[in-house]
Amino acid sequence: MGMSVGAGGGGRGGRGHRRRGRHHAMISEINVTPMVDVMLVLLIIFMVAAPLLTVGVPVDLPETKAKAMNADTQPITITIDGTGKIFLQETEIPQEELVAKLQAISKTGYEERLFIRGDKTTNYGAAMEVMGLIQDAGYKNIALLSLPKQDQ
Repeated sequence: MGMSVGAGGGGRGGRGHRRRGRHHAMISEINVTPMVDVMLVLLIIFMVAAPLLTVGVPVDLPETKAKAMNADTQPITITIDGTGKIFLQETEIPQEELVAKLQAISKTGYEERLFIRGDKTTNYGAAMEVMGLIQDAGYKNIALLSLPKQDQ
């Protein structure tokens, strides 16, 4: 008259666990979710940062009602800040060296498109002097940049 006190399961712990021994199956799948998350974050960062990288000299452009120009290639930008300093792209340059530097970097010669950015506090005479130098050097494709007029 003996009774068994243990639960069924054949003496292996009673919960139906199976031991596989030393032969565990290796999972050879690559988890791409973290990589996709990182790529999406980088994409958002670059989308936000890209417009801020256009021209590095901060100026307060005046507003006009002129329409935006179509830009096929990156133009050469000349900036005159509020103190009258002249910048070719992002590099400060003396006024005397402006024409020589323009001729050295222009790809299409005197047909190169030049943009002049002037702070709205810039002396009008300083801006016209720079334009006169460029025009006397033979450049004909000169444009003044401004911001679109904000309707209030």
